[in-house]
Amino acid sequence: MPRSNRPRNPRGRGHDVEPEDSGFDRMLNGWRRSEHRRGREWSVQPISAASAQKEYVCPGCGLTIEPGVAHVVVWRADGVLGDAADLAARRHWHHHCWSIA
Repeated sequence: MPRSNRPRNPRGRGHDVEPEDSGFDRMLNGWRRSEHRRGREWSVQPISAASAQKEYVCPGCGLTIEPGVAHVVVWRADGVLGDAADLAARRHWHHHCWSIA
């Protein structure tokens, strides 16, 4: 007997769609590392080329980070105003610019 190619649950029924995480939750829960530079602690999260969908200006060199270019997002991990304020002040850097900063 041939197999049916129709889905058992039509679209819209039986599928639980989870809401997308906010940028804050995604940044806190994503893979990241801590680095110490100039007496401060920084959180550094790499962004893959596939995940880079917007254009940013690198604070290290002042050039544009184009969509589709892998880079890092950096924010203070020891700020006095709390995690939300530190995350709001995050910056996107080229890998090279951050490594020589």
